[in-house]
Amino acid sequence: MYDDSTPTFETDVENRFGLSRRDFLTFCTAIAATMGLPKGAEAQIAEAVAKKERPSVIWLHHQECTGCTESLLRAEHPTLEKLILDIISLDYHETLFAAAGHQIEAARKSAMEKNKGKFLLVVEGAIPTKDGGIYCKVGGQTSLELTKECAANAAAIVAIGSCASWGGMPSTPPNPTGSVGVAEALGRKDIVTIPGCPPNPYNLLATVVHFLTFGKLPAIDDKGRPLFAYGRLIHENCERRAHFDAGRFAMQFGDTGHRQGYCLYKLGCKGPETHANCPIVLFGDVGMQSWPVGTGHPCIGCTEQGIGFAKPIHALADLQNQRPPVSYPRAVEEQGSTATLASVAVVAGLVGAAVGAGTVLTKNLAKHEDGQE
Repeated sequence: MYDDSTPTFETDVENRFGLSRRDFLTFCTAIAATMGLPKGAEAQIAEAVAKKERPSVIWLHHQECTGCTESLLRAEHPTLEKLILDIISLDYHETLFAAAGHQIEAARKSAMEKNKGKFLLVVEGAIPTKDGGIYCKVGGQTSLELTKECAANAAAIVAIGSCASWGGMPSTPPNPTGSVGVAEALGRKDIVTIPGCPPNPYNLLATVVHFLTFGKLPAIDDKGRPLFAYGRLIHENCERRAHFDAGRFAMQFGDTGHRQGYCLYKLGCKGPETHANCPIVLFGDVGMQSWPVGTGHPCIGCTEQGIGFAKPIHALADLQNQRPPVSYPRAVEEQGSTATLASVAVVAGLVGAAVGAGTVLTKNLAKHEDGQE
């Protein structure tokens, strides 16, 4: 195991990453925690990141808005230049490269040849398949041709964003270009998908660090999503969950409940049927950390196939674990009503008491019918 107490370790970290030993180990610990790794994994990550050869990454762009790359540009731990220059070797990226045309295509082919069987392929954007895939071309090749060429000798493939994961917005009906996700386009099931519009950049970073440390991609669910990031429902960790359990819902944007941070379920929030770590990892980094629900907008379910971009925002989510009782009263004042939150609470208490009394009465009646005392 790499001895992180030696001067060599501190010198290597300082020279390569521009970080102190403490900050570097904090970063490694955070990555280990993000992936849910056991205690001691941060030491393995530190050794791999500090000592191992940087993995070559080829990043393709297809039908998308470049939002996934824009999200990556705003990462702070580490910053983009440290990520692409010190942790990985970003050998091809159409948006971030200074070169263009024949130069950038030559760089891609050189990287593929030099790192044959060892490079990581990241795909951003949906792949059009209709009419031979002519609706998206790069360097004279269709997206499908380019992806197949790069995937043939890649050590692993990561689809970043909802478009690359399963078609996203470009594939919404009527889908005139026949857009599909990477896995469907290639006919493969061994592709890691990191959906989101955009996905959190730290989910990609953690996936790459896992690959660097352990030589393999992290455990995934049946949709190819890393379990460390997509193993739990948003609803389970939402900051508004307590209001859901108490029956307090915003009924329309800007009403009293909405301003007081009540649950957004009745405004179409898809958090109860969407798997992601958004409320834990957040977006925006230092000083601006938040996420859509935290700012008052319902989750649109962008990490779920068939929900994000497919299910209308006004449609209620299909709850995976529980449904709020119909007996819950409105917790916001209506126009012309003299009801107060206190009076609503009293009503809620009476409803609860009535339900409880009804349950006890039913049990007693059942005992009486059975001839029991």
